[in-house]
Amino acid sequence: MLNVFVIACFLGCYVVSRVTPALHSPLMSVTNAVSSVVIIGGILASGVAESWLGSAAVMLSAVNIVGGFVLTNRMLQMFAGKRKSAIEK
Repeated sequence: MLNVFVIACFLGCYVVSRVTPALHSPLMSVTNAVSSVVIIGGILASGVAESWLGSAAVMLSAVNIVGGFVLTNRMLQMFAGKRKSAIEK
């Protein structure tokens, strides 16, 4: 399991580093979906084998999901623009 974990870390870093900056926000949205699957797998792995690796997968995926939501919220605020108040109308 440790070998798969280390290879997945290197492969993930390689894939993300090759993405152009314009695609980082959509990529973050996709990784939120993937991280939800990783959390379920980590919960199953830590429950069955009582592995610290499963717990680490749950923790890192949770950090990734929260970061994705923060980034998505920031991106949506950027495109929302300024709303006019009732006085300005």
